[in-house]
Amino acid sequence: MTTETRNDWTREEIAALFDLPFGDLVFRAAETHRAHHAANEVQLCTLLSIKTGGCPEDCGYCSQSSHADSGVKATKLMDVRAVLQSAAQAKDSGSQRFCMGAAWRNPKDRDMPAIIEMVKGVREMGMETCMTLGMLTPGQARQLADAGLDYYNHNIDTSPERYGEVISTRTFGERLETLENVRSAGINVCCGGIVGMGETRDDRVGFIHALATLPRHPESVPVNALVPVKGTVLGDMLADTPLAKIDDIEFVRTVAVARITMPMSMVRLSAGRESMSEATQALCFMCGANSIFTGDKLLTTGNRGDSADAALFAKLGVRPMEAEEPMRVCEAAE
Repeated sequence: MTTETRNDWTREEIAALFDLPFGDLVFRAAETHRAHHAANEVQLCTLLSIKTGGCPEDCGYCSQSSHADSGVKATKLMDVRAVLQSAAQAKDSGSQRFCMGAAWRNPKDRDMPAIIEMVKGVREMGMETCMTLGMLTPGQARQLADAGLDYYNHNIDTSPERYGEVISTRTFGERLETLENVRSAGINVCCGGIVGMGETRDDRVGFIHALATLPRHPESVPVNALVPVKGTVLGDMLADTPLAKIDDIEFVRTVAVARITMPMSMVRLSAGRESMSEATQALCFMCGANSIFTGDKLLTTGNRGDSADAALFAKLGVRPMEAEEPMRVCEAAE
């Protein structure tokens, strides 16, 4: 078995991983994980919506889109003190990373001073910081880097071929451009996507291929299972065609292939965990998922909650990753 980091994966190689007998795939993913990460340790992260709803993008999965009839009310950017209070509570509950998300196409320059205060304040607590604010200009990325932001989340969502069926208000190339701006500023990248949106196996292959062939793998790879929300395009579609929903074994396969192809990355179980069985989550941890969002709520959807996670960890013999000093921002690109 080879565990070196590669950026030259072919779609055929990734498809062959998906096609492995399930037990063989799980075993290989577990071997890869243990070669690079501590076994039975999972990082706890908390996600807070610092500005909810009213987003002009038309992402078919998102309840915060102004195009959706989901009932989510648009709010203003949260007060800095309220955000820092939530961060302190998250730290007290054991979270290592505090992630802040705003429903914007891109932040306005007038919003940046408050955003920077949030980053600095959370970092002073000794937590890793992550922001997801939509598209960034190079200048905005440099401001965030100067503030000490550890990670920036900007998901590619799905395969390049499927992308236009899910989102029309920005292109796949624009996603990559923001990732490049983040990298050039010296901020670590958090980038993954969503499965269970009615895509095919080939789309899941294309999704992993797009991530695994980036010049540098994302330091964090969130794998979300779609949470169908009534009033969104995909939520209503899945209500009419429930067979389009990804099954648990295929979800585990996706996590396993992400681990094998991106061995150094943190692979995070993100949205959708509240409806996953304990057995499915256990298989994902076995395959190398080593990060979760904890707490009762993500941005606008439910989550399993701290007590349910603690009970599952006790049952599995899994322990929360010990808190460390925030990861130093990666070197800026030349």
